Amino acid sequence: MTAPPSVPPATAPLTGPPARFRDLLASEWIKMRSLRSTPWTIALTVLFVLGSAAVAAMTDGAADSGSTEFLPFDAYPPAGYWTLMLVASCVGALTVVSEYSSGLIRTSTVAVPARGTVVLAKAAVTAALWTAVGTIASTGSFLVSQAVLSARHAGVPLTHPGVLRALVASALLAPVCALVGLGLGVLLRHAAATMVTSVFVLLMLPTMFSESHRWSADLKHALVSSAWQRLVEPWEPDPHSLAYTATVPGSWLVYVLWPLVTVALAVFAVRRRDV
Repeated sequence: MTAPPSVPPATAPLTGPPARFRDLLASEWIKMRSLRSTPWTIALTVLFVLGSAAVAAMTDGAADSGSTEFLPFDAYPPAGYWTLMLVASCVGALTVVSEYSSGLIRTSTVAVPARGTVVLAKAAVTAALWTAVGTIASTGSFLVSQAVLSARHAGVPLTHPGVLRALVASALLAPVCALVGLGLGVLLRHAAATMVTSVFVLLMLPTMFSESHRWSADLKHALVSSAWQRLVEPWEPDPHSLAYTATVPGSWLVYVLWPLVTVALAVFAVRRRDV
């Protein structure tokens, strides 16, 4: 007569130990790199940014004078960096929205009931990835543009006044926009609505305000693209100008507050509502 198979007691734990934050980081990195479109999207975006810098440097007539001043929008042309903002915000949003649309978010929250921690892990991986992308794009833009300008005796070194600030601001523009997109994705949970909102807030809204009135200038300077343009400019505003120009410390503060506030709202939202 054989003994019956042993049955674990009813009080035995049915699940393993809770996931550590570094485990969530590894999981989110695997999710991100497993998407085939992500490397291609990033590569094409960086190539477009570098190409924009090369074209801007080649077509700038001011470089023909042999000026030794830093020409910021040759190294960091708005067209290239507005594209970087758009792509970073949309990819950041898709890291969340794609899970809501596929239902994978339910699996994630069952495995890790601390929903806010999941959002923070997504934000950390997104910030790290896009900081690396932004650094490559920013450094590459400067090197490409100065290679073109040096042939026309208008290039400047990295130590030239204003260059380092412009390089850092352009590098950090990508993670700032990616985190804003991620936060909006958690709040809206719909791909089309999130992308339209990201484009409106990051690219279209600044064009609605001018610097001729104080209230309008304050609203304009509180937006990411306006802060980036101010940080890229190497010169100080004319004190006799009638325009209300943004300050450098205020522009850095905008860089900090936008991703911080949107991610904080996203964490608050997932803790307060059902998936």
